[in-house]
Amino acid sequence: MRALGIHYRLGCPRKSMPGLTVLVVGGGGREHAICLGLDDSPSVGAIHSAPGNAGTSMVGINHTISASDIEGLVSLAVELGADLVVVGPEVPLVNGLADSLRAVGIACFGPHAGGAMLEGSKLHAKRAMQELGIPTGGCVVVEKAGAIEAALDSFKPPWVIKRDVLAAGKGVTVTTDRQQAHDALAAGLTSDGFVLLEEHLSGEEASVLVVMDESGYVCLPPSQDHKRVGEGDTGPNTGGMGAYAPAPVVTPAVIQRVVDEIIEPMHHHLRNQDVPYRGCLYVGLMIDSQGAPGVIEFNVRFGDPETQVTIPLISSDLAELLLACAEGRVSDTEVEFHSHSAATVVLASEGYPASSSTGRVISGSEVKIEEGEIRGFVHYAGTNFDLEGNLVSSGGRVLSATGIAPEISDAISAAYEVIGCIGLEGSHYRSDIAYRAL
Repeated sequence: MRALGIHYRLGCPRKSMPGLTVLVVGGGGREHAICLGLDDSPSVGAIHSAPGNAGTSMVGINHTISASDIEGLVSLAVELGADLVVVGPEVPLVNGLADSLRAVGIACFGPHAGGAMLEGSKLHAKRAMQELGIPTGGCVVVEKAGAIEAALDSFKPPWVIKRDVLAAGKGVTVTTDRQQAHDALAAGLTSDGFVLLEEHLSGEEASVLVVMDESGYVCLPPSQDHKRVGEGDTGPNTGGMGAYAPAPVVTPAVIQRVVDEIIEPMHHHLRNQDVPYRGCLYVGLMIDSQGAPGVIEFNVRFGDPETQVTIPLISSDLAELLLACAEGRVSDTEVEFHSHSAATVVLASEGYPASSSTGRVISGSEVKIEEGEIRGFVHYAGTNFDLEGNLVSSGGRVLSATGIAPEISDAISAAYEVIGCIGLEGSHYRSDIAYRAL
């Protein structure tokens, strides 16, 4: 097993050298984690990000092109002579970025627009699961205000209301309050024309990120995200307040069921489409008390913050894996993993998730822990440098402190030691990340 490698370079981008030129699309903590993994890949010569953040600028070159600017991103990839483009967010995938890149002969890690509809439309994903017999909750499509009460009567609380749009992880309402459920359904009807009411699945949540193409797939270590803003999983949903991996709830027996009942049928379905799926299939799971998995949702890209705790556990060359997938030959690659655990704790700006205070100076983020096999460091997300060179906040989820260690308890301790050194006025974070694992 290769020694655990984590690179942290303040203002020292990787110099161009023989090897792959990779463009990473996006500017969050997920993209910084991908860039760090690529920086540790022997096959990579140059790393570029668009638009990137403060962290990605430390390991490569940022370009001020929005992740939603499909034409601009394709032009940049051509100009750079990119060997591989890795797409972080879902919106450019739904809007056809992978299609446009492949049309000009550039390999892209991320599915085509048709494949991306597994995340772009929850109704499309639900119908696909029902057609394939994949375990998931029941669903009612509400299209008229007069149908709301009958729809609520069809399921026991808590009710799960989902908008059929991309909503950055915030388009779902889970509540036992009938009036709140009614209001969420009514609001969805007003904004979107229809809304989904789903059966609530009980148990413990987990995620499996699957690198998949027509030739095969590789399951990354299972993780568990903490979506609620408050301690003990209370308060409104966020994009994610922390995560850890591997998640103990996903035992070998559970992962075998996930593969047999969910991943295998999805792979068979996706590989036989006119255009095969190439990228990450994020499987959001609920594991019940008997160890039976059910699908809450599919996403079509690496999760955030799950990426921050899965990429560091890959010990083989990340770029080779992503390029193989982009070229439809993932079955020819051998992927190796560290036998470590990882945990990450998100530092959010004041007001998040309802609002975000930006432009505030961040201090102490250069902290790094190196104690034997225990590591602690920062993944940057909503961050930038101001005109004076100060590191400042620029988004809701500002950064995350990540710990890696042989034992999950030590990984969690390292993450909290790092985040305790960071100063940002009005910021907040959860103090109970990975409490289920402990």
